[in-house]
Amino acid sequence: MAFKRRARRMRLGLGRYRVGPMWLWKALLVFVAIAFAGQLLGVIFNKSLQQDRSRSLFSSDGQGPSLGSCRPHSHVMFLKTHKTASSTVLNMLYRYGEERDLCFALPLGYQFGYPLPFNAHRVKGYRGPHVAEFSIMGNHMRFNKPEVEKVMPVDTFYFSIMRDPVALAESSYAYYKAVAPAFKKAKGLGDFADNPRKYYDPRLRNNHYARNLLWFDFGLDHNANFSTTLARRGEAAVRRAFKLILVSEHFDQSMVLLRHALCWPLDAIVSFSLNARQQKPSGGSSWVGKAAVAQPPALALTDDQRLKLREWNALDWHLYQAFNRSFWNEVDRFGRTRMDQEVALLRTRRDVLARACLRDGGRPVEASRIRDKTIRPFQSGLVKILGYELQPGLDNATHQSCLRMIRPEIQYKDLLDARQFPRAAPQAAQAQAPAIPAGGAYVRKDPSSQLRTRELGVGEGGGGGVGGGTGEDRSRLSRSNNNNNNQTLLRGGGGKGKIK
Repeated sequence: MAFKRRARRMRLGLGRYRVGPMWLWKALLVFVAIAFAGQLLGVIFNKSLQQDRSRSLFSSDGQGPSLGSCRPHSHVMFLKTHKTASSTVLNMLYRYGEERDLCFALPLGYQFGYPLPFNAHRVKGYRGPHVAEFSIMGNHMRFNKPEVEKVMPVDTFYFSIMRDPVALAESSYAYYKAVAPAFKKAKGLGDFADNPRKYYDPRLRNNHYARNLLWFDFGLDHNANFSTTLARRGEAAVRRAFKLILVSEHFDQSMVLLRHALCWPLDAIVSFSLNARQQKPSGGSSWVGKAAVAQPPALALTDDQRLKLREWNALDWHLYQAFNRSFWNEVDRFGRTRMDQEVALLRTRRDVLARACLRDGGRPVEASRIRDKTIRPFQSGLVKILGYELQPGLDNATHQSCLRMIRPEIQYKDLLDARQFPRAAPQAAQAQAPAIPAGGAYVRKDPSSQLRTRELGVGEGGGGGVGGGTGEDRSRLSRSNNNNNNQTLLRGGGGKGKIK
């Protein structure tokens, strides 16, 4: 009997021993489950919040004022003129097309055979007139509309941008000093302005950067002697070819007009200035953009020298004056008050995106200070070309949207090229364009960089390069310069002595 009582007490004790830890274990499991669920919900909430912030940053306020019932243009041709803030405009086109998966008419290299007249076969993937549909074209070329029309659809919107020839000459001298023989020989821009014919030889390659560069880019003979009749014919040819001409000095107003012409959302035309150049005036260093007032000694000009540069670039000066007047007529039709309101909205939106996207409040920095080497801008000439750094800690969607806004032109072209033409068959790509670098996500320091430098017209020595062209191309350029002095490429070449 005593043995049974002891056995019963042992079983009860064991039962009590098991019950305690079992409840504790269950409670611990419940606590862990609650903690895990809370953490999971927190992660989901944070991701959702980040996505909402990204959507709100680039969507809610990014549409801008109503555009009515218009339909967005998806076929766009931009004549990218030199030293006119055109790199900033091209970035907008790249962004718009990439975000909507549009097809770009891209050059085999980085320019469409410039400074040779444009030829449709310079477009990568071109297989004949309108065989493939291209939506956006915007890299440097010497305009030749009949050839462009072989590539772009009939409903394409054509536009370009101009700049005061004196400011353009300052920028051109700073950027092309090493490759334009006329600039290379001069002690400074003022020295060149005092006696341009002393330094300028129209037969030398790359000297087109030193005279009537706008006229040249539009496909006209930049060495023709000025006459009012000739200038007006050139102006008329440009008007026939282009639906809108922007003005660099009034960039924000230009963007408002462009937005309404293309029927694009506000964020599509909001931008940060790309290819801004650094100036170092006496008394300290500072950064300034393209419309700088202070200039280094080599670029300093007196009022008299500015007048001489306008006379030297008389054809460009005529174009600029004519299209500046047209530009303000367009603003008047749009409405001055309405324009002021939309410009203010554009600038506010730019400030919001700069604070969200960029370090240092959006202040451009020297390329060497940019930590991400893949977004350092290409360097050339007398002054440093500045770039931007992104804010740290951006969520992925915001980071990608901000990155598009600051990605330099060369790297952006490489990225679009790689996406549009995946390098699945590198041998075929090399067979198509053996002299052109293969692309990639960013510019590397390898032998192809020397080719890229020549193609951009900023290579070593006085010759530079001819748009990455072959020896045959260089021969064609020589014949074009020497024998076709008065041809226009706005309407198919024309004839000698006249602009049609």
